[in-house]
Amino acid sequence: MPEAPTIDGANTTWLLVSTALVLLMTPGLALFYGGLNRAKGVLNMMMMSFSAIGLISILWWFYGFSVAFGTDVNGFWGDPGAYLGTKTFLAETDLWGATAENPSGIGVPLYVFMAFQMVFAVITVALISGAIADRAKFAGWLLFAFGWATLVYFPVAHWVWGGGIIGADIHALDFAGGTAVHINAGAAALAVALVLGKRLGWPREGMKPHNIPLVALGAGLLWFGWFGFNAGSELTVDSVAGLAFINTQLATAAAVLGWIAVEWVKDRKPTMVGASSGAVAGLVAITPACGFIAPWAAVLLGIVAGAVCALAVSLKYKLGYDDSLDVVGVHFVGGWIGSLWLGLFATNSVNAAISDVVGASDGLFYGGGVTQLGRQALAGLIVTVWSFGIAWVLAFVIEKTIGFRVKAEAEVEGIDIGEHAESSYDLSPAGGGTGGAFAMAGIGTPGGSPTSGAKPEAEPAEPVNEKVAG
Repeated sequence: MPEAPTIDGANTTWLLVSTALVLLMTPGLALFYGGLNRAKGVLNMMMMSFSAIGLISILWWFYGFSVAFGTDVNGFWGDPGAYLGTKTFLAETDLWGATAENPSGIGVPLYVFMAFQMVFAVITVALISGAIADRAKFAGWLLFAFGWATLVYFPVAHWVWGGGIIGADIHALDFAGGTAVHINAGAAALAVALVLGKRLGWPREGMKPHNIPLVALGAGLLWFGWFGFNAGSELTVDSVAGLAFINTQLATAAAVLGWIAVEWVKDRKPTMVGASSGAVAGLVAITPACGFIAPWAAVLLGIVAGAVCALAVSLKYKLGYDDSLDVVGVHFVGGWIGSLWLGLFATNSVNAAISDVVGASDGLFYGGGVTQLGRQALAGLIVTVWSFGIAWVLAFVIEKTIGFRVKAEAEVEGIDIGEHAESSYDLSPAGGGTGGAFAMAGIGTPGGSPTSGAKPEAEPAEPVNEKVAG
């Protein structure tokens, strides 16, 4: 006779704390992206992150959670009516994972698990915004976020974690979101950047980070919140949660070193922006692998991810796409590295769920052959093609209807003024004046000239290093 349903206080508390940590990551992302942006567009950049919190939270509650985690319908989506927002789940039997044989499940109320997965959906959408900084209409962004979350993120979350084709049929591994979050968002970011086109003046003009301390603060908040993102994904308080926690720290620390080592070799100067970006690259790469690999493999993963992503951010100059804040170079590339890493280093010796729950295999270097590597590659390819294709179509349709890109005048004057009628910094002198510090900073003046009579500087022949603040 099964015991009566019982809430597990430790598991529930940990998941509530993890949910708050992951929610903090989106404001952290807003600061990180905002600091990397130019001063005249920082508020629009941050608004895209904060608006994702508002919009995606409501969509997730109403039908997104049902599509992602409802009873599987056909391998592609869950029952849309399973957890519809019009229903209430407060009975003592409404525990996540509960079955007739185990009525307590993991001892966590359904709403706690719903909230935890909600903040994952929020930040995944927000990640895309960094690729289209300075040139996207806010209304267009909201419409895109609505469509992409509905058609891409919610189904893909089902494919990976909800009993869909990637987790249940292909048996690919993704502990906390390398495929579902980072490859997914990175592919969409590339598609939208291609539809919107390049920023005016890119890559000839310097479009440098306007506030590097803001970048470092944002990276620090992301790093802090990511422990909830990764270790929280175990859902329970156990040794695997501890493994995910330590692997997250080790890989991120190693990636900082890997990124600045590349900068040191290439440019002879390691930078704070580089160290911050390296931390994010390490966090991205360890996300799918944190609960499935040994700590030594996490260190190696961090070094590789930091170095490769540091090189990958220059691809946009070679290939000609304007990914403003390197979403492709960090999240798409880093997500792929972490996902494929599982095909090499995943081992049942650290987490028996690899075979017992997911039905996956050990990685190549643990005697599993290339089977799991092929599964990881196939999963990443499926998500890349689906996300890129839907994102491109959505962005194209929005551009041809209500318009997705702002007018050239608004882009030159500053998208903050054009879209939101406010500025991030009020630097005008108290006594008034015709230009003041705004003009000196090149904000709100076409071409960014410090004074109306100044002769514009010659344009550099090569792309300017956007990682160095002026």
